[in-house]
Amino acid sequence: MKNPIIRFLFGGPGTASAAGDFGLLVLRVAFGAYIALHGWDKIHSDGHFGLMPQLVEGVQGMGFPAPTLFAWLAALTEFVGGILVVLGFVTRPAALALTFNMCVAAFVAHKQDPWYAPMAPRSKESALLYLAPFVLLLFAGAGRFSVDRAFRRRAARAEVREKSGD
Repeated sequence: MKNPIIRFLFGGPGTASAAGDFGLLVLRVAFGAYIALHGWDKIHSDGHFGLMPQLVEGVQGMGFPAPTLFAWLAALTEFVGGILVVLGFVTRPAALALTFNMCVAAFVAHKQDPWYAPMAPRSKESALLYLAPFVLLLFAGAGRFSVDRAFRRRAARAEVREKSGD
C-alpha cells in the first residue's frame, strides 16, 4: 500500500502475530470504551444532553477562545474517538485526536497538579494513563482484528488492479 493517506487512515498490517493483534484488540476495546464513556459523561450530564458547565468553565480557564466550541470538540473527540478506536476504524486519526486531547488534559488542564497523587483529588495520572495506549495505537495501528483491515485489503486489491492495468 503506497498511498500515504490510505496508510495513515487505515494503518499498516498490524503486528507480526495473531496474538499481538489480539493484544491490540483488547487494548483498543478497553481504552476505547472507557474514553467513550468518559466523553459521554461530558455530553450527557444530569440526565440530559448537553455539556457539563464545569467543562466549559475549565476550557475557558485554560484560555481557549470559544470555550463552548472547544469543550464540545474535546468531549466529542473522547466519545466518537473512543467508539472509532473500539471498532478499529480510522484508528490512527482517532488515536492522534485522542493523544492531543490527553496531552491538553495532562499538560494544560492539570499543569499545576502532581504527576501522581493517590490521595489527592487531582493529578495528571488519569490523562497520562489514557495517553499511553493512544500513542501506541497511533504508531501501531489497529491490527488485523479491525475495520481498518478491511479497508487496507480493499486498497491493496485496488492497487494490484491498477498495476495490472485493469
